[in-house]
Amino acid sequence: MPLKYALVHEWLTPKATGGSELVVREILKHIDADLYALIDFESTNPESYLFNRAIGTTFLQHFPLARRGVQKYLPLLPLAIEQLDLRAYDVILSSSHAVAKGVLTGPDQLHICYCHTPMRYAWDLTFEYLQSSLAGSGVAGVLTRYLLHRLRQWDVVSANRVDYFIANSQHTRARIWRCYRRHARVIYPPIDLDRFQMQTEKQDFYLTVCRLVSYKKISLIVNAFNQLGRPLVVIGTGSQMSQIKHMAKSNVQILGWQPDEVVQQYMGQAKAFVYMACEDLGMALIEAQACGTPVIAYGAGGALETVRDIRQHPDSGTGLLFSTQTETALIEAVQTFEQLNSRFDPQKMQSHVAQFDRKRFEQEYLEFVERCQKKQFSSLRGRGNSPLNRENPSPSEKFG
Repeated sequence: MPLKYALVHEWLTPKATGGSELVVREILKHIDADLYALIDFESTNPESYLFNRAIGTTFLQHFPLARRGVQKYLPLLPLAIEQLDLRAYDVILSSSHAVAKGVLTGPDQLHICYCHTPMRYAWDLTFEYLQSSLAGSGVAGVLTRYLLHRLRQWDVVSANRVDYFIANSQHTRARIWRCYRRHARVIYPPIDLDRFQMQTEKQDFYLTVCRLVSYKKISLIVNAFNQLGRPLVVIGTGSQMSQIKHMAKSNVQILGWQPDEVVQQYMGQAKAFVYMACEDLGMALIEAQACGTPVIAYGAGGALETVRDIRQHPDSGTGLLFSTQTETALIEAVQTFEQLNSRFDPQKMQSHVAQFDRKRFEQEYLEFVERCQKKQFSSLRGRGNSPLNRENPSPSEKFG
């Protein structure tokens, strides 16, 4: 019998369409795995690739307002993920940015976690979360701090349930070590670069695409362009939508959510793509470069791996990096970009981001899973329940 695979993700909803969901989709293309999540509202979505798929969920599926964001039940997420019964599977694959890695497994099971980030609101964004939350001050603030403290403890303990970690960037790899003291293999997430058409003729506007939430620092970008007076297009939606609309001057267009084809069109036509957040990788930065569009980004986190500053790489630069998350720093970067704009080569941008293509992810991920299987199950030879007694193919043979 072949090995049985389970793939665990945090939540599957129409609004969850980021990089972690792309990883889930790509894994399912190549590995025949049963899918599990805290909640699922995609299998009933006719427009989803998961439509009519059987997906295992938790008790949170039936909670009121879960569809709008299960994060509101944060204290229950660790308990919920531990209720998934995965005893029937040989290999557990998790795609985790919060609690998916915390599923319970047995000694004869292999658990490989693709970690998009250690839980941000429990670690890096703790104080920003407290500052922006209504429950961040007073008596409620004390309780929230205690909750986050216990959440960090659970997060570290649950990391020990993972046999092998994969990180989506060198930045995430360092954070995994800092939070869990665990080593991780870096495999960049899959990006379908064929979807993005390079355009050499640009129009006179700047672009940013992201969720409109506090840590993305969209308000700083809008304020900077209010001062610059240069045209800016903002695509995305989120809790700060009304605030951003209120502060934007006439040179700033807020388009809200847009379908992929519209986003791709704007990415190809933009003079430059602007980004202020510190991301673990930042897939939008890669997508912009695939369109031949230079990037102006805060020089921290994944941007240091995906963007080449033209001042340090004059022959192969793909953008400009600025050192502080301030309006002043962004304004200076845009003004510098205006002076250096003619030096950017769209062809070199496209060549640079080829390392992030989904085909490379497929090869590296399947090879890593195969090596982990051989190492894990070789120690179980002679045991009656060993998958090695089943004449099982490797992932690359079975699904490649």
